[in-house]
Amino acid sequence: MASNICNDGAKGKLDGSNRGYVVTEAIFNDLFVLELANNHWGNLDRGLKIIRDFARVVKFNNVKAAIKLQFRDVDNFVHPDFRERADIRYIKKTIDTQMPWDNLRLMIETVRDCGMVTMVTPFDEVSVDKCVEFGVEILKIASSDIRDKTLLRKMAETGLPVIASSGGAEIEHIDQLVEFFTSRNVPFALNHCVSLYPSEDGDLELDQIDFLKARYPQITIGYSTHEYRDWWDSTLIAYGKGARTFERHIDIDYEGVPVSSYCTKPQQADTWFRAMKKAQEMCGHGSAARRVVPEGERRYLDALVRGVYAKRDLAKGEVLSHDDVYFAVPLLKGQLSTREFGGGEYLTEAIKAHAPLDVETVDGPGLKSPSLLRLIRDRGIDLAPPALAPAAKAS
Repeated sequence: MASNICNDGAKGKLDGSNRGYVVTEAIFNDLFVLELANNHWGNLDRGLKIIRDFARVVKFNNVKAAIKLQFRDVDNFVHPDFRERADIRYIKKTIDTQMPWDNLRLMIETVRDCGMVTMVTPFDEVSVDKCVEFGVEILKIASSDIRDKTLLRKMAETGLPVIASSGGAEIEHIDQLVEFFTSRNVPFALNHCVSLYPSEDGDLELDQIDFLKARYPQITIGYSTHEYRDWWDSTLIAYGKGARTFERHIDIDYEGVPVSSYCTKPQQADTWFRAMKKAQEMCGHGSAARRVVPEGERRYLDALVRGVYAKRDLAKGEVLSHDDVYFAVPLLKGQLSTREFGGGEYLTEAIKAHAPLDVETVDGPGLKSPSLLRLIRDRGIDLAPPALAPAAKAS
């Protein structure tokens, strides 16, 4: 039942002062944005069912996800002389999917009760105020609005984290957008996006993720997509290129309402979430520092290294050169290898031809490090060399 996933009712009035934590850019990392948009079709029950159905998949996969709504002050957003223009698709859909603010508040609170991040794309200034009133955690700028100066100023004034999509934008406008928010210390992320509905595989332009990461290294780069053929491969590629937020439109099969091809259904979201986790597994622990080499890998490679052996009988005190030794496998425990031997070392004991040169019989300036000596004693094969006759004492 839904109550096992999230509470069925609202928890009371929330406003911007109720957020209760300091938000940083970390909120963007590995964040899935589930764009509900207007797929509620103005029907509260349908909207709540979408939220709860996806909450189950989010919880099952243990991912961080935001359900994103779209807010419009519809009574003022559409010019009164055009409200009846059914031939203008944007206006007709906006009117047909209008929902009272109280219903939108309940949807926001349901997202929160389901343990997900609350997120909204506000298309006007009144809607920004409603986001603050409802305690929304992240704001989104639609690709069409990245040059709307009035709306951008209003959003920046809230101090809330902002994600923008770059679909169709010229590079100078993206530069201006990034500078606008970062200069105001507003947590900001930028999505690579192609605004084609739906997008074919050849439309995706995933190399743009590399471009955006190189141009704006100080911010999180994400991937917002409208593709409809795949929920796995593009996610692996995008994550490998450095995208750290992922956005798709979502919908459900319910009451016979057609689902657009670019919308993700709950079972497809499961594939999407698992793809990112597989990408994380394959990419490892980040690119900021050299990886920690596993012990098993080190030992495997150590077994392939050549050890240092005496070419002839060598007397105690002899200073060694490359003419005195040869290199061969196996490498034995405690034996010098080609990694350490450089010439100039000296013998502390006499050894016979073909015997290994080890840290008990060789010394030199390069063999003083305790950590190096521990490594040499620990690596290699724990196998005694063939029995050799005792070396003659040096006179």
